[in-house]
Amino acid sequence: MANTIRMLSTLGLAGAMRSLSSAFETASGIHVDADFAPTLALLKRLREGEAADLVILTREGLDEVIGEGRVVAESAADLARSYVGIAVRAGQVHPDIGSEAALRQRLLAARSVAYSRLGASGVYFAQLIVRMGIAAEINARATIVEQGFTAERLVSGEADLAVQQISELKQVGGIEVVGPIPHELQTPAVFSAGRMANANNAVAADRLLRYLASPEVVPVLRQSGLEP
Repeated sequence: MANTIRMLSTLGLAGAMRSLSSAFETASGIHVDADFAPTLALLKRLREGEAADLVILTREGLDEVIGEGRVVAESAADLARSYVGIAVRAGQVHPDIGSEAALRQRLLAARSVAYSRLGASGVYFAQLIVRMGIAAEINARATIVEQGFTAERLVSGEADLAVQQISELKQVGGIEVVGPIPHELQTPAVFSAGRMANANNAVAADRLLRYLASPEVVPVLRQSGLEP
């Protein structure tokens, strides 16, 4: 349909994109049909032939599909930066995670740590606990989330700590974000957008892309736990 854009977006931008898509629809009259999933899951779907007009992935993921000819290189735009954080169930004491030593102690003391298998934050966290030398201990009692929001496992009582992009943690009610993992231990994820080479609605997709990359959206990004 000429007045519909099919958008596939990484889960890390779900909160911001729902709000921004709604604002775009009101201003333009163009409907945004959005679907959210971890970048690795979206890459698999795109390679299996799923159609879309616009995709939002990690920068690394977007570069992959640009290299494969699926996304127009000239359309690529970096939208936001996100840090991985830790959350607890609402009302729980916020543990000290301000240093590597404090973080190690809290992770080891947790009954279970929830983290994702497919998301960029989960890949990062799996590598982090290996570097910290505590992977065996953490994984022996970890709550691994195949896809979705790890903080939901705090509400259900399955885990004491949840690890994910702060923008994803903030999508779950009944939890509190303690803060980011120390910045010296992480490289922020950059989320980027691009138009599909075989887009059915290229003109509208380019219009949405320009809006998402504009200064106008910065307050919404910040409110969602992202940095422009």
